[in-house]
Amino acid sequence: MLERIGVASVDALFDDIPAQVRNPALTLPPPLSEPELVRELSQMAARDHPVGEMPCFLGAGAYRHFIPSVVDYVIRQGAFATAYTPYQPEISQGTLQSIFEFQSLVCELTGMDVANAGMYDGAGALAEACLMAVRITGRERLALLPTVNPSYQRVVRTYAEGHSLAVDMLDAGEAPGDEHACLVAQQPNFFGCLEDVGALEKRAHGAGALYVVVPEPVSLGMLKPPGEYGADIVVAEGQPLGIPLSFGGPYVGLFATRREHIRQMPGRLVGQTKDVEGRTGYVLTLQTREQHIRRERATSNICSNEQLCALAATVYLCAMGKQGMRRVAELCYHKAHYAADSIAALPGYSLPLTGAFFKEFVVRCPRHPGEVNAALLERGIIGGLDVSGQIESGMLLCVTEMNSREEIDGLVGALKEIGA
Repeated sequence: MLERIGVASVDALFDDIPAQVRNPALTLPPPLSEPELVRELSQMAARDHPVGEMPCFLGAGAYRHFIPSVVDYVIRQGAFATAYTPYQPEISQGTLQSIFEFQSLVCELTGMDVANAGMYDGAGALAEACLMAVRITGRERLALLPTVNPSYQRVVRTYAEGHSLAVDMLDAGEAPGDEHACLVAQQPNFFGCLEDVGALEKRAHGAGALYVVVPEPVSLGMLKPPGEYGADIVVAEGQPLGIPLSFGGPYVGLFATRREHIRQMPGRLVGQTKDVEGRTGYVLTLQTREQHIRRERATSNICSNEQLCALAATVYLCAMGKQGMRRVAELCYHKAHYAADSIAALPGYSLPLTGAFFKEFVVRCPRHPGEVNAALLERGIIGGLDVSGQIESGMLLCVTEMNSREEIDGLVGALKEIGA
């Protein structure tokens, strides 16, 4: 092989890497026995603060919600835990059916026509949606509202850079131009506020751009689904639907669109059909990945459908039902507003953003949010996210159905002491 590619030796393959960094010395400690290793890892793990051990008011894209025990029971079944990609439908009917039901539930939740088999996470799903909008419109600029999650913005920019696409952040009230493929809005936005989604739809479609909406899935238990206010593509992070925080993953991205755009949708689509004997069967109906078709015609290179997390979301939605989802959303809404009203009444604290919000809100603190969070942690409370880079002295707090009134009152009391 070396002779064929014209290289003298294996070492010569690495000539492009500077010699001083090619084989760095590894200052590793001496090896440990298994009991010693378990002891060391246990000591390291004990330094963490799991959200179940103390009240937590941190959100910003990953949320603590109640997970019915049936979710864990189902996904721990070996047949599901080992399933990866159902390339052979004749031996993958259970996995394919669960994906089909996941897709169907995502469509119900979002009010859209069709959903795919799942993306890596919400940020990746949004980036794929932007690329999809470029393919549909033929335009090469993306328009995002500045209130979209900053992490999502960074992922979109990374994807866009590889395709030589421009990303524009629109000012308040600014409409996209005829060079923009899409307008992206988050509902509720990163700071917890509800956007005027109807006005944004008019701005997007008035410029001939696609309207891409990023909803928080639990909020759809009480808020109007994006499909009812003109969204063309809907993407979301599915973590709140029965998936634990898990130190940031793995999660699952939700992706749904209009029927007319189905062939530009990334990933895969499971469909229901009949076999030659009239029995119901499930197959991968669309597989527009570069592994299956010519690369230049592929809509994505997504390699996994995050099936285990998608199954967890499916079981969660089935267990909760419409009334359960509405009840969770109402609890989040009312508890968050109780907390916000109580904190706003404290000396030195205020709510800098006006308008309606769902379960997250920004509090302006009398001290730097980092100091406030450190003081809260000393009192056994996980505080909010420091957003002082965007809002002066701002802390983004989240309240879900998991926060009791006693926990909220404890947070308010602690903030009062800290601000005194």
